[in-house]
Amino acid sequence: MQYDHQGDGGPTTKGGRRPRRPRRRQIMIGGGLALALAVGGGAAYKAGLFSDIGDPVSFGKIQESATAEDIRPGVQMPTGPKAEFTRTSRLPDGTQIAMTTLTGQKSGFTGDVWVWVPKEYDEPRYAKSAFPVLISLPGGRGYPKNYWGTGPGLGLQQAVIDGVKAGTSLPFILVMPVINADTKHHFDGSDIPGQPKMGTWMADDVPDFTKANFRTFTSRDGWAFMGSSSGGFGAFKHVLKYPERFKAVIASGVDFVPDSPLWKGNRQAMDENNPEKLAEKLIKEGGPDVWINFQIGTKESGRDLAERFMREYGRGPVHTRLQVIQDGEHNGKSYVRGMREGSLEWISKVMQGPTPDPAVR
Repeated sequence: MQYDHQGDGGPTTKGGRRPRRPRRRQIMIGGGLALALAVGGGAAYKAGLFSDIGDPVSFGKIQESATAEDIRPGVQMPTGPKAEFTRTSRLPDGTQIAMTTLTGQKSGFTGDVWVWVPKEYDEPRYAKSAFPVLISLPGGRGYPKNYWGTGPGLGLQQAVIDGVKAGTSLPFILVMPVINADTKHHFDGSDIPGQPKMGTWMADDVPDFTKANFRTFTSRDGWAFMGSSSGGFGAFKHVLKYPERFKAVIASGVDFVPDSPLWKGNRQAMDENNPEKLAEKLIKEGGPDVWINFQIGTKESGRDLAERFMREYGRGPVHTRLQVIQDGEHNGKSYVRGMREGSLEWISKVMQGPTPDPAVR
């Protein structure tokens, strides 16, 4: 079953939801670059927007001091090997977005991953603590760029910063991988038979990469997804498919069925990646519990689909919530506003946060 939607959930998309995947979308300009162009070339350099872009980045400078006996239960120190990160943006609070290229050991797929780490991560009081991870997926092609990571213009990172200050958000590590293997096809964030294993990339390789480079929780209480449009489908689907690994998701302007033409009618494989089938299976098995937060703008279609899913599958271990974004359209800025208005606080209450060392001030 296919839905003919308008828009791709990208930074500037208006109107309804995304089109059928065979129809191509525009590749969006990264937020940081758009901001730089807006203030003008010379002003951008004076503002420092480009002064250190492309420089090497090292995260977690304080974690080297934590010895084995200091490691707390439930905390996994970086396993290595360390990735080589390149800075792509810097935010006003000094935090930075950096990119690396990952070749997944399990999927065999090579693609770029962007990462943003909150300033709390490098504070001495959190040196022995894990941090929750929010794997953030874009809509549209989702390749070769992830618009959540190419710059801070959409406000995702700032929403987390402001939420932490207000006490309404955990200081999430944002991990932002590509979601497709090329610019011509859509893979539903799945292992489609005969195609690159994008499901394995998303559910195995990206988390393994995160564990290799950052202090993470050993339990699923520290692992969640967020995504918009087709990325929302991937995020939504993976939480239902792997509830033992991931606990919650914020799914915005989301699709509800696998509809890539690459499936070629392979019903069994499609059913294994269909959120409705996965929710039904999870309910039948009695858990583990998962938490799903849908976001829908009043100026886009899809609310009826979200509410139908909630009616039919929002029971037992499947906990659902709907964040309605007034005047919200099918784009990233609207979805970040929804996160500010309630979804970030909701997921922060579901997930586990870092614990400061009381002996360190």
